[in-house]
Amino acid sequence: MRRVKCVPRPDWTRKFEDFGFSYHSLDGRYWDESACYHFSSSEIDMLEEATSELHALCLKAVQHIIDNDLFERQRVPRALVPMIRSSWDKREPSLYGRFDLCYDGINTPKLLEYNADTPTSLLEAAVAQWHWLEETGRPDQFNSLHEKLIARWGEFRAKLPLNAVLHLSCVKDSEEDWVTTEYLRDTALQAGLDARSVFVEDVGWNTEQFVDLDGEPIKVWFKLYPWEWLCGEEFAPHLLASGIRVIEPAWKALLSSKAILPLLWELSPGHRNLLPAYFEPGKLGSRYAAKPIYSREGANVQLYIAGKTESQPGTYGAEGWVYQDLALLPDFDGNHPVIGSWVVGDEPAGMGIREGSSFITTNTSRFVPHYFD
Repeated sequence: MRRVKCVPRPDWTRKFEDFGFSYHSLDGRYWDESACYHFSSSEIDMLEEATSELHALCLKAVQHIIDNDLFERQRVPRALVPMIRSSWDKREPSLYGRFDLCYDGINTPKLLEYNADTPTSLLEAAVAQWHWLEETGRPDQFNSLHEKLIARWGEFRAKLPLNAVLHLSCVKDSEEDWVTTEYLRDTALQAGLDARSVFVEDVGWNTEQFVDLDGEPIKVWFKLYPWEWLCGEEFAPHLLASGIRVIEPAWKALLSSKAILPLLWELSPGHRNLLPAYFEPGKLGSRYAAKPIYSREGANVQLYIAGKTESQPGTYGAEGWVYQDLALLPDFDGNHPVIGSWVVGDEPAGMGIREGSSFITTNTSRFVPHYFD
């Protein structure tokens, strides 16, 4: 693994905007092709294997939580528990997820967290960096996201009633979420689904069922909106009784909070892809990360490094914390990359890389393409 300086394509902004990647320069510079990361095929094999193993560990953890009624310990909203049990009993399928890994090309990849419910940076990982690869003539890329998403939607379609409609939602005020949702809608359309958009704010309840603005019943619903937020909505009590099929299913909420990290370590202590993690402070010496259970984009994360502290502001923390052994992101000339390794269904599907000047990955961290040979 090495960071390679590159010359950006002169017209890359226009090309990205042509297929909808409109937030490429968010906060000044989000997409960054002045550099790329080069991997060997054996390193890619290692990352793919780690992703597959972590996915299997997470499924076992879900079963363990349900079998042992650990919802309170895992800080799960009580209103969500019946939906979790129901969705797991029905084995409602998952679409996708993203494991964030610390990897330096030398040591074994380590799990930092799992974005299991509402992962973003999807269009840039699946499409934007593939365009870059093809136009710059690099040999190959760990990236079958687009094809696997279409195939996965096809599996969903085969199990749905004939002429079923898929509604896809996000909030109105997030361009990134809107573009991500529209990309997923496009892959669903390519799989033959009747896929329609409706903002979360425009989902209605007519005393019998959920409906869109045209009064069309919402029976199958993809929502780029966290389950813990959904539980706070006025219509949340109707979710279970309505029989609506939600993607991601409610059981993914068990994996989308950082409370899963101590449980994974408890169930598989010493696993090569896990870091020691606990609900209680004081078990990790002077080097550790403190993470709010529902923190997003690095908000309120605190790194304790031998007496020094690095942290990010935010509004999280009241929900509780987890404490994880410190695995600092590698340093490539002051750039600290994190590997976002994707799973679609049950299969590893590719990766994207975010980097910044901080050891904490935030919403301003840049997306940098990669290749391997």
